[in-house]
Amino acid sequence: MRLIKRIFWTVLSLALLLSAASGWWVLTPMSLSTPTVDLSIEPQTPVRGIAQAVADAGVDVQPVVLYAFFRASGQSRKLRAGSYELSQGNTPLDLLRKLSRGEESLKAISLIDGWTFRQFRAALAKAEGLKHDTQGLNDDALMAKLGMPGVAPEGRFFPDTYTYGKGTSELHVMERAAKAMNKQLAAAWKLRGPNIQLKTPEEALVLASIVEKETGRESDRTTISRVFHNRLAVGMPLQTDPTVIYGMFDNFDGNLRRADLRTDHPWNTYTRKGLPPTPIAMPGRNALKAAVQPAASNALYFVAKGDGTSYFSATLEEHNSAVNRYQRKTSGAGTGQ
Repeated sequence: MRLIKRIFWTVLSLALLLSAASGWWVLTPMSLSTPTVDLSIEPQTPVRGIAQAVADAGVDVQPVVLYAFFRASGQSRKLRAGSYELSQGNTPLDLLRKLSRGEESLKAISLIDGWTFRQFRAALAKAEGLKHDTQGLNDDALMAKLGMPGVAPEGRFFPDTYTYGKGTSELHVMERAAKAMNKQLAAAWKLRGPNIQLKTPEEALVLASIVEKETGRESDRTTISRVFHNRLAVGMPLQTDPTVIYGMFDNFDGNLRRADLRTDHPWNTYTRKGLPPTPIAMPGRNALKAAVQPAASNALYFVAKGDGTSYFSATLEEHNSAVNRYQRKTSGAGTGQ
């Protein structure tokens, strides 16, 4: 009987010591090879493989011990694939919480209202942590991969901030931005006003891109939109500089000349009536709304006042007077000349 009691108390003591030791271990900061460690867990990686990946990433831990901890925690089936960042001070318990909650280390890329598709692709190419898998594709091949074969890419991506995990495909970010634009455009089109000159959502997207490039002043967007609607209604050329500049591509040196306004190309709204064939930039939400909900106005002209706002005129005589008042040399934008 004494021997049995002695064995019992010995086993109990060892169990308590083991429990205390394990409790101390899970709350002790892990030693990292660098101040921060990037941990990438591929989908369908088994628990034992996750433990090994932690050690391989630069964490000083025995994979077998970490594996046993994962299994004993009851959370092993909840561990998620993804990109994680571990830093000095993180404990095994912190690691378990990150993996079971899917607290990935995310980066972000911001697409700016008014950017062109070329600027979008350049930003993707520079984005840290992205898988640069679209760099060898031309625009046509890229749009085909996105499920939009034959569609011009300009303006088809919504300017916003998109987060992503390390190793995310550029194509995936583009898909999200394209879906976001489709959603925003559809929502704006449903809210279109009754007196507009646009027949399709695609035309709204084109006009919105012009409004986006013409002004950053929110208070002027809807009136500028109305100017273009009024011009379309009477068959007057839109005469907007940003479309001319866009169509010049690499030939634009930062100085728009009168000769440029007379040089015909598909986006030159001085030499051609109606909307250009494609958008000229990525319009934001407010520009989309302004395109389909223009202000009530009979203005046909506008000129920059030099303070970020525009002066609107219904007649050419009034407009010329405003040009003389606000600009000694007309820029051409929206001048009707």
